[in-house]
Amino acid sequence: MKLLKIFATILLLPVLVFTTNNAPQITIDVAKPGAPVCSTMVGIFFEDINFGADGGLYPELVKNRSFEFDRPLRGWQVIPAKNNNGRVLNLRDENRPRNPRFLRILSGDSDGLGLVNEGFRGMGIRQGNKYRFSIYARRVEGNIDTVRVQILDNNGQILAQGQIHGFSKDWNKYQCLLTATATVEKAKMNLRFVGTGTLDVDLVSLFPLNTWNNRENGLRTDIVQLLADLKPGFLRFPGGCIVEGFDLSQRYQWKNTIGNPDERILNINRWNFEFKHRLTPDYYQTYGLGYYEFFQLAEDLNAEPMPILNCGMACQFNSAELVPMDQLHPYVQDALDLIEFANGSVSSEWGRIRAAMGHPKPFNMK
Repeated sequence: MKLLKIFATILLLPVLVFTTNNAPQITIDVAKPGAPVCSTMVGIFFEDINFGADGGLYPELVKNRSFEFDRPLRGWQVIPAKNNNGRVLNLRDENRPRNPRFLRILSGDSDGLGLVNEGFRGMGIRQGNKYRFSIYARRVEGNIDTVRVQILDNNGQILAQGQIHGFSKDWNKYQCLLTATATVEKAKMNLRFVGTGTLDVDLVSLFPLNTWNNRENGLRTDIVQLLADLKPGFLRFPGGCIVEGFDLSQRYQWKNTIGNPDERILNINRWNFEFKHRLTPDYYQTYGLGYYEFFQLAEDLNAEPMPILNCGMACQFNSAELVPMDQLHPYVQDALDLIEFANGSVSSEWGRIRAAMGHPKPFNMK
């Protein structure tokens, strides 16, 4: 044992002497900049975690606005009419395959029953700000002719209110503007259906009028400004694990995220059920923030767009589902179509769709 220690010491001595006598000296002259750093070396990686999209960057205040969650009334509470003469039914319209569910309001009381939406852990309301309330509705029978909308604080005090009326037998979109009289961190929205009869409703929305670049389906101004202040060289979207999905049926499919926001297909967020100690059963993706909006955001930030696509592989930590090599064509085609959507001319199939959404000029993805 002693011989082994002596041998080890002999081996170390030359190393220590060499290190001591030949330690490199580094001199930094701050007046002389070094090699230029490419701007695309630093950027933003976005992933929809902790309500990063719905309830975050995408400022829709109504949770489960189209009743497409696993439980159609998740996020909603039914307030009975005074005489308890009324009910709410969850129905499907198979003529609208992208958004089939809707609510049927049956009211036998002129004061009507009501619905309350809790928002995303509450609705953040700012004093003086305007909010656009909108709802799709059609009259089935009777004379429910008015929907009163109120934004309330936790004590039931009215922060903003308005109403819509004049429903027809066909689906139509109705909207009004509300102005907040106070700032509240966790408000809620109350709807009251006035009259007796039957009214179908869908796609209930409360959206701030003030959005980034004043876009109707725009993003939250405060969050985008913080991102802009980072001066990112690239924007990587829409994430990592949510692109894979728990299995391939839940993967992120970019074609479901474009077009009219009211017709985009809802998808579960994989963080909905990922951890048993931290279940978030109300975590879904409406795709109001989709690939088109991500490309727009990258352009606004003067950042290179870096879209992420599923390559036929689900999360390896979960199902580890893989597409056989001879069945990968749809995934390859999705990638080619996305390139055309981003860069194609307005005469191309996907470039035409981009132009119809309001951006005829290519996004110049590299």
